[in-house]
Amino acid sequence: MTKNTAKYIIVGAGLSGLTTAYILYKLGETDILILESRDRIGGRILTENGIDFGATWFQDHHQNVNSLLDDLEIGKFYQYSKGKSVLVYNTMAPAHYFENDPNSPSAFRIAGGSKAMIDSLASIQNDIIKTATTVLEIKEAADNTLTVVTDNGNYEAEKVIITIPPRIATRVSFSPELPKSLSKVMEKTHTWMSNAIKVGITFKTPFWRDQNFSGTLIGQVGAVTELYDHSDAEEKTYSLMGFVNEGLRDVSKKERKTRILDHLQKYLGDEVLNYISYQEKDWSKDRNTSCDSIKSIYMSPRYGDSKFESFYLNGKLLFSGAETSPFYGGYMDGAIYSGIRAAQKVISK
Repeated sequence: MTKNTAKYIIVGAGLSGLTTAYILYKLGETDILILESRDRIGGRILTENGIDFGATWFQDHHQNVNSLLDDLEIGKFYQYSKGKSVLVYNTMAPAHYFENDPNSPSAFRIAGGSKAMIDSLASIQNDIIKTATTVLEIKEAADNTLTVVTDNGNYEAEKVIITIPPRIATRVSFSPELPKSLSKVMEKTHTWMSNAIKVGITFKTPFWRDQNFSGTLIGQVGAVTELYDHSDAEEKTYSLMGFVNEGLRDVSKKERKTRILDHLQKYLGDEVLNYISYQEKDWSKDRNTSCDSIKSIYMSPRYGDSKFESFYLNGKLLFSGAETSPFYGGYMDGAIYSGIRAAQKVISK
């Protein structure tokens, strides 16, 4: 049975929250609890049947990701990009083909899927994670601790670290109340992935490679705005994965699937129809990621507001997570950076 008190309570079992716990462990702090609303861990890292429906890529300069993977002894591999890529700028015109510069750095993916990193972090601290537990209220107690009220019981902590997206955290009641300036920033901070629809399709063979296609398809017009080769590191499973045009959110799942397959068939060939599995993930339907009013953002939003650097509730509450990071906010690297910083800050407070 999970205990109800801890020195540190972390709200959210995504990459940032798990990283915070991992670093606290390495610094000798083991009195930790992680409370997670979902019935699974990982947050916006979600790998199903080999398809990464959330965080997927990182680059050489994302040193926090690279360092953590090295520390966890998890491999990485280059995103496949050999051959012709397709640019669709007008669905009525012929496709434009281009090839990537073989000398330019390619993005990396995580061997075993992005969830491999989550599973490794969680294996070290699995007994401290309580899923299906939604935080409703955080309030100061008489003994200078914080009471965390959830739909699955109450918990007590000396310090609480909130790692869920700031906009989702506005659903939590705080006593004493947070400064209005902070609440305003939280409300306006865009949640990464909150408006995204992803599709993943697996095949028996990588037919696109046989035709000298990279599997990359780019274009703001058409059913799919981005598509990439998503085969695994061992090249035992062959897939295509990408982002669906948000204009298809309001059509039925059956109609959306038909339009997506028609679009890909047009540019990659009839073999697209010989798929093994077809999957979708609309993050706007995920209450733990999105909200009733979503806003599509196609430029990088501003993350890492300085107000997230401070402690609140008399030095006992700290905000963390990908959207709070001043470096690579919204990326896995930002989530890891914020997790490391949060651990260091609560210990030194």
